[in-house]
Amino acid sequence: MNNIYLVGAQQKSEVLKDWEQFKRSIVLDMNLSNQKVIKVIDYVSPPEVCPDMNASISFTAATLSNQKLYVGTQTEVIVFNTQNFKSEKYISLPLFNDIHHVKPRKNGNLLVVNTGLEMVIELSANGKIINYWNVLGEDPWGRFSKTTDYRKVPTTKPHQSHPNYVFELNDEIWVTRCLQKDAICVTEPNKKITIGRQLIHDGIVFNNKIYFTQVDGCIVIVNANTLEIEKVINLLNISGKDKKLGWCRGIKPLNEDIVLVGFSRIRPSRKINKDGTTEWLGGYGVMPTRLACYDIKKNKLLWEKNLEDYDLNVIYSIN
Repeated sequence: MNNIYLVGAQQKSEVLKDWEQFKRSIVLDMNLSNQKVIKVIDYVSPPEVCPDMNASISFTAATLSNQKLYVGTQTEVIVFNTQNFKSEKYISLPLFNDIHHVKPRKNGNLLVVNTGLEMVIELSANGKIINYWNVLGEDPWGRFSKTTDYRKVPTTKPHQSHPNYVFELNDEIWVTRCLQKDAICVTEPNKKITIGRQLIHDGIVFNNKIYFTQVDGCIVIVNANTLEIEKVINLLNISGKDKKLGWCRGIKPLNEDIVLVGFSRIRPSRKINKDGTTEWLGGYGVMPTRLACYDIKKNKLLWEKNLEDYDLNVIYSIN
């Protein structure tokens, strides 16, 4: 594999709330042999599927399958042909809010992580809802309304679970739950993978292993048969850095030893002090958004590529 796709967004120049952060959806094509990067998709969602004020425009975690890139925005599902990077399919439904991942199934249906409504949705190829599951095992509409157009709702936070990535094991549907720090099977509710310790993302199945990331820079590798943790790699310990790596999200194993990992520049949070002054927290601007390559057998950082020069200020997935 020589080329990969890096999926995310360009950040707005001003510092806004978390759900107002981004202005353009971006996909970069990177050649791993020479690290040449080309921007291949630059997309802005139409206003009719966005909140009316300060909408955040971003691609989220994508899936690459059969030369097609299946990707979500906050309120849309789009399928791009990677031969010409043109849109071949477009779906936007009123219940879409804070979409975090899109994945095609073998049967042609689509799995969508609808984070804002704490659910996983299965859609037919033409966008018809086949099924949906609340990731806390609750009534999917217990806290939400079937008549609301959630595409116009800026945020439903605070979330109770914040599901963010869907994957399949033996045709079972699994989803990563960020706040519970685990992954659950929505089709067999008694099955669960407990990770713990820190917020998690991803759920990449590769060579009978499942790869998760934790936001502080750890990789957790789980055996897909036993559902037990086999290995935890602390990237901070092997990066040779004495500061935060950034928001760790996005992982792609190239083989059992070499993995690519995404780091997003830590977004600031605003604190108002008692004297009325403003203080920005979070190490803003310390480490740029970048792609890093690690040898996890030798515990060695092989290289890093700064992605901010290509307008990618946040990275959601590596495909």
